[in-house]
This record gives sequence, structure tokens and C-alpha cells, in this order.
Amino acid sequence: MSTVRIVTDSTADIPQDMREKLNIEIVPLKVLFGEESFLDGVTISPEQFYDKLTSSSMLPTTSQPSPVEFMETYDRILNESPDATIISIHLSSAVSGTYQSAVLGHSLLEREGDIVVYDSKSASFGIGMLVVKAAEMAAAGMSKEQILDAIETMNQDKRLYFLVDTLEYLQKGGRIGKAAALFGSILNIKPILTLDDGEVTAIDKVRGQKKAVLRILDLVAKDFGSDPVDMTLAWTTHNELALEMGEQAKARLQVRGTHHTKIGSVIGTHVGPGTVAIFINRVKG
Repeated sequence: MSTVRIVTDSTADIPQDMREKLNIEIVPLKVLFGEESFLDGVTISPEQFYDKLTSSSMLPTTSQPSPVEFMETYDRILNESPDATIISIHLSSAVSGTYQSAVLGHSLLEREGDIVVYDSKSASFGIGMLVVKAAEMAAAGMSKEQILDAIETMNQDKRLYFLVDTLEYLQKGGRIGKAAALFGSILNIKPILTLDDGEVTAIDKVRGQKKAVLRILDLVAKDFGSDPVDMTLAWTTHNELALEMGEQAKARLQVRGTHHTKIGSVIGTHVGPGTVAIFINRVKG
């Protein structure tokens, strides 16, 4: 049986110790402040990024890895393990060209290789939970087909919600208009975002942070009821609200495992400081 190797991009927001433990290969996106370019999670950490974001007069931009960068990653893995199968799981194609860049990178490879490029239709640890599942199964010796079946099932069943502190970064990134951003700021409106078939969607807008947290908890309780779940809490700059949300979730859900991660530079560019997120997946068996 061939070895299965898992590749993803830096927007999966997987903690470094978990990446290293599971031998997950990361291809970083880029974050640009004017002429300054940084590799997400490599030459700029989330902490450094948010310090720079809050002190900079300019909004950063992001760019996907090139097809050549993906090709070189695949080629290096196949040089290390010529019989390896590669499953490459990436940021939703509806919000980024990263998936397409990986597909093109595969096509540039001048050698035979069993490579599957998978569109997560998700973002942040919504990708990460699929990647971690795939890597755990690969480490256990599961086949490509078993892994793909498992992550597709998980992808259909998981839920993720982002609570955005300010509409400013969504407006600057072109997600909403200036009037909507001003209106939201005046009324203390907190948008709750999710991804619907890979596209960012505002599932609700609630006045005030506490009410927004309660609304998210209502949504996850409706989604999962009394079923056992794993929960990952994520944040950009401050973890207090995320941890509070997690404690309240434990009172309403059958939480088997709780994990924490930082939202990285690329996703943080678009959602801004003060954002928190919750990622839930049903535990089978």
C-alpha cells in the first residue's frame, strides 16, 4: 500500500505542533503591505500580522501561491516517496484562486504522480479539520479512497460561524458597501458569517456581541442537537470571547473534544481584528 501524504495551504490555520505531528505539508499564501511581501505563517506570524494591521494606514492584500510553488511541493514529496499518493486540500475556489493554482501545479509536474486536488469549499479551520482528519487517517494507513470518502462526509456535516467585530475590513475588501459598513458601526451590528457552498454568506446580523454569541449557539444547537461533537474555537486578536463562547457551547452541546487555533494573516485580512469563530463537526461512533 502506498503512503498517503497530505498537502494544504496556510489558510487552513492549523496549529504548528499539529502540523508537525501529522507531517502536513503547507504551501503558504502571501500577505502584502504595499511593497512589503510576507509568507503567511512563515515570514510573518499571526501576532506580528495583527500588530502590523492595527498600526498600518494601509489595508494589506493577499495573493495565492503560484502553480510552480505547488508543482515544486508535489515534486519534492514524490522525490522523497516515489510511490506516495498526494491529497491536496485547499481554500474554497469561490473565494480564492489557490485551488486552481494547485490544479495547474499538478498539470505542470513532469512525472507520473497520484495526486488529488480537493476543493474544501471552506476557509480557516473549516479546511483545517478536513486536513487533520485526512492526515490522521493517512498516519493510520488508510487508503486514498477511504480518506476522500471520510473528508467528503465530514465536509457535508461540519458547521462554521465567524463573528466579525467590525464591518470595516469586509467593506475595504469589497464584500459590502460603505453605507452598510457605516450603518453597522452606528448600530453596533455584529454580522455572523458562514460559508455556503464555498461562498462567504452573512447568515444573520445581530445588535451587540452578547446577543450575537447567543445566536451562534442557537444555530449550532439546532444543527447538532444532542449528538456528540468536536469543537474548535479560533480568534484573530483576543481569545476571551472565543473561550466564553466555548464554555457556553459546552452547556448546550455534547462536546467530546475542544481545540483552539489562531486565525492567520490571510483570513484575518478580510475579517479584521476582534473576530472569533467556532468550527463544529459531528463525532461518529
